Amino acid sequence: MVRVDAPDERGNVIVRPELVAPADGHRGLLCWRWEHAPQVLSSAPVGGGWSRPSWLVNLGVPQDYARTDLTAHAEQVSRTLGLTGTGPVLFTAADVSRLCSVEHEGVQVDSTVGVTAPTWAADASGGFTAYQPGTINVVVQMPVRLSAAALVNVVVTVTEAKSQALLEAGVPGTGTASDAVAVVCPGQGHAEAFGGPRSRWGARIALGVHASVAAGLEAR
Repeated sequence: MVRVDAPDERGNVIVRPELVAPADGHRGLLCWRWEHAPQVLSSAPVGGGWSRPSWLVNLGVPQDYARTDLTAHAEQVSRTLGLTGTGPVLFTAADVSRLCSVEHEGVQVDSTVGVTAPTWAADASGGFTAYQPGTINVVVQMPVRLSAAALVNVVVTVTEAKSQALLEAGVPGTGTASDAVAVVCPGQGHAEAFGGPRSRWGARIALGVHASVAAGLEAR
């Protein structure tokens, strides 16, 4: 079962994901379910963008995953889980049972980390490659609402903190070609205006993401 923390004065809850054992269609998955639909900004290949979902899934798939009907695959899995409506579905070739969770001053960071094929973001020799499931997926949950601009800024902060952890660990790249991120915050209450690494909440997020990704790299 998912552990749900008590809601604060904003009606917010931060939830822990449920680990679902491997079954037909996946190698195991993590599922977040919220009683109060938050606002989410995500780069998930299915259900990504800005949304107000009641759930999110980080779906484990094989290293040689070659399906191109990602939406159909995600819908199949969500039906099996009894999920209604739509939600972001992240795909990963990393082992989801090795989730790296860090709580830092109210911010909850959960990441699945694998670096089988790291790459530099700016690589003239890289060229175009077909989609493959990301191996570093990061889900950040916050107890305070963010403005639209701050949400975008937090996505950048998460990416910078992830890249810092990779560089410090000696990984030759800024990530994998299809890493994904999801930033989750309440849909009501005062909206914080900033999410950069030197803002109040951005700094907390950066430290949490850095610690989570670094722990995943150390455990690999």
